[in-house]
Amino acid sequence: MENILEQIGIDNYIYLSTLLFCVGAFGVLYRRNAIVMFMSIEIMLNAVNLLLVAFSTYHQDAAGQVFVFFSMAVAAAEVAVGLAILVAVYRNIKNIDIDNLKKLKG
Repeated sequence: MENILEQIGIDNYIYLSTLLFCVGAFGVLYRRNAIVMFMSIEIMLNAVNLLLVAFSTYHQDAAGQVFVFFSMAVAAAEVAVGLAILVAVYRNIKNIDIDNLKKLKG
């Protein structure tokens, strides 16, 4: 059985990762909802993780996959803290629109 990377090719993984990263960047730059921005950041992070795993498989080195594992653990913690902050903000101003967060300046 041949390697999945030989069947699909690393260039397709690069194209997919680039597309996912661009979609995430578009979501961060053009959306004002904080939850959509968090989801876009996660899409960007997953695009980078996909590329790391693809190159790790291409070079037959497990170090990239181990790094992705720790990166996903840190991303889960980041999401938990970010959502906790969003809940606290929503309780105060009843809105999670990024433009309305300027009111929180002291």
